Amino acid sequence: MNFVYSHGLYDKNTTGKYPCYYKARNDKRRYSILNNRTYKPVLLVCCLPQVMVNGLPGKMSSEVLNVLFERKLPVVPYSLTAENQIELFYHPKLSNQQPISLLRPSQRASRVERILEDYPRLIAVDYTHPDAVNSNALFYQKYQIPFVMGTTGGDREQLVQSTLQSNIYAVIAPNMGKQIVALQTILNRMAQNFPGVFQNYRLQVTESHQQTKAETSGTAKEIIQSFVKMGAHFEYSEDLRMIRSPVEQQQELKIPPEYLSGHAFHTYRLTSPDKSVEIAFQHNVLGRNIYAQGTVDAVVFLWNKIQQKASKKLYNMMDVLTEQLPNN
Repeated sequence: MNFVYSHGLYDKNTTGKYPCYYKARNDKRRYSILNNRTYKPVLLVCCLPQVMVNGLPGKMSSEVLNVLFERKLPVVPYSLTAENQIELFYHPKLSNQQPISLLRPSQRASRVERILEDYPRLIAVDYTHPDAVNSNALFYQKYQIPFVMGTTGGDREQLVQSTLQSNIYAVIAPNMGKQIVALQTILNRMAQNFPGVFQNYRLQVTESHQQTKAETSGTAKEIIQSFVKMGAHFEYSEDLRMIRSPVEQQQELKIPPEYLSGHAFHTYRLTSPDKSVEIAFQHNVLGRNIYAQGTVDAVVFLWNKIQQKASKKLYNMMDVLTEQLPNN
């Protein structure tokens, strides 16, 4: 079979602005025809990843799905879901998109090999539940499925170690919002360059999320670590305030009612021992789109690394920020 590599040939409706590989048209079952006026009609082979969004019908996974449709990236019509999920299908908002089959944990092992056969360029995106983080990661590792892990919680050390041992490509990050990650990166570098700069200062953190988010924000945990490395004193039991009450969120933080089910308000306050100095860092996010956009950028980043056969295989969002990706 003859393969043709195109460096500058793009189709605005199918491929987006990414280099593509093509082969002669001979498999009508799996690949859609690329409509090209200049070149001989061919079939798309491995131009773009085929993305399996796991966690539907959850709100975060639904938002990622919408961004994938907006960017015209191929979507795999299957999604890993919870065992107690009653629905068999998720119906995307766009009427022209096919329903997505929801696979419970008890079903996935019997279906995965056929899915991988039908979608050989599959990359999984995980926005499931903290309790499922490690078991889902082991599933991806067992079947050599590259993945982007956006779900927070679980045993993070085990997650990283098992992924490294499996030798598969992955992006793991507690926050996929690139602008927030940029702030994390700055604070991480401050900790490296100015250790002790906040010696004896007290750090107090307030973080507010939707009522359904049970665990402490992973972003907050990472930023807290940076401040502690800079010498700040922090005790989770005394200095962390998690707000999950919609009443408090509206009255105290003035969060609009339509965003009570999806927001992230964080304030990090550092106070000197004599209380004469106070320094605060704050980032407030309404909605989920910032995270969905970053997640899809992470998918494209990971796909590029796979195509390059990069020796490094485990990445985070700080790595993604170093790349010039669409919509940066």
